[in-house]
Amino acid sequence: MEPRRIAITGSHGLIGGALAGTLRAEGRDVVRLVRREPRAGDERRWDPTGRDPEANAAALDGCDAVVHMAGAGVADRRWTARYKRVIRDSRVLGTAAVAEAIASLATPPRVFLSGSAIGFYGYTGDREVDERTPGGTGFLADVARDWEAAAAPAERAGVRTVLIRTGLVVARSGGAWGKLFPLFRAGLGGPIGGGRQYWSPIALDDYLAALRFLMDEADDVSGPVNLTGPHPVTNREATRAMGRVLRRPTLFPVPAAVLRVVLGEFSQDVVGSQRVLPRRLLDAGFTFEHPTVEDAVRAALARRG
Repeated sequence: MEPRRIAITGSHGLIGGALAGTLRAEGRDVVRLVRREPRAGDERRWDPTGRDPEANAAALDGCDAVVHMAGAGVADRRWTARYKRVIRDSRVLGTAAVAEAIASLATPPRVFLSGSAIGFYGYTGDREVDERTPGGTGFLADVARDWEAAAAPAERAGVRTVLIRTGLVVARSGGAWGKLFPLFRAGLGGPIGGGRQYWSPIALDDYLAALRFLMDEADDVSGPVNLTGPHPVTNREATRAMGRVLRRPTLFPVPAAVLRVVLGEFSQDVVGSQRVLPRRLLDAGFTFEHPTVEDAVRAALARRG
């Protein structure tokens, strides 16, 4: 049975907002969890620090599914020691707050989709990895490991818990990929840091379809699931695809030294290589509508909203 009432954290972000719109279009009841006092009928207040467990339990009461996507953006600011703590706490504390609220309910939701990221694997070079691959090293890998562990209270309470390891979501605006479109449209796009590093993109529409598939159909799937497309590509290949679709030259490579000046420590993750496969999605029978990076870019341009 499809969940009819779905709670979403991070509903003002790229993925959470798009998911809320898609679910509403299907006739489902969406509950948006917000940190401030509610201003709309579909909003409920929650406390991502976990200091108000009663509010969190009340916010989730009566929901059939919970999709947890809240977290500070890793590319929003330079990685000072203080902002790295914000990145970690927004994920780990927020996930723990949601998971503990779920576990406290007399009638908990049937499924908990909890955000994570392919940063879990660290840098993998040109080696293909999937959900069987152990975690890597580095700041984002450490964050992802703690992030996923924070979902354990819901799993221990018997709720099917899926850990969503998100790749690069290809969208026209919003997210990391959304920042590329203006550059390429202006003819300023080019390979980053040599272009040999692997990226693991997924079309936004496929991402949303995969979330609904995991929520509605894949009743036997729990634990980590990679939400990436089936065909990882090098940055140079992604650059060429953007140039072809937008009909713009891709003549201006961005040296790694420039990235370090502009992005600081986060530049290591931009030039780091992750060749991640969505093995569990494919094994469960999910079908991608936009399997290649060029398909994903075209879908982003065609998408309304």
